[in-house]
Amino acid sequence: MVIEIINYIVRFLLIILIQLLVIDNIDLSTYVNPYIYILFILTLPISTKPWLVVILSFLTGLVMDTFSSTPGLHMAATIFIGYIRNFYLMFACSKEDFDNGIEPTVSKKGIVWFLVYAIIMTLMHHLFLFYLEIYSFRDFFRTMFRVLSSSLFSVLIISIGQLLFYRNSKAR
Repeated sequence: MVIEIINYIVRFLLIILIQLLVIDNIDLSTYVNPYIYILFILTLPISTKPWLVVILSFLTGLVMDTFSSTPGLHMAATIFIGYIRNFYLMFACSKEDFDNGIEPTVSKKGIVWFLVYAIIMTLMHHLFLFYLEIYSFRDFFRTMFRVLSSSLFSVLIISIGQLLFYRNSKAR
């Protein structure tokens, strides 16, 4: 149990550091802003209590807001996906997944399942974040293009990371 907690703390720190030190410093365009820090929330075990997921989402968003000078934007978006994550997992996972407490990763659930999960959750996060950022529907189509392009790039980076760092469960 203690080793698992330390593992999640290290994973949290690595993902946040990669986001802040590498990805945030790459200037792709005004329409592509990848946010991979949501991977921490996405890969929490399926059996994690919903209230704990929301608290961890709050802390993740708070750290991102602190270092990104975006007061409350990332926090609101991560709390939103932390809240809806449980509803999605109740729909998409079996009772055995909840009982065993597996992590929703490529190695445990498969590439197709993970891609659908990551795309839906990333789209929800980016929709909430970018529309909250402009706080209007004035530039609806421009913002929607930004949501779609950023989501696509974020899911691409997250998927590559999953394929590189999570071994296939059959190989274990």
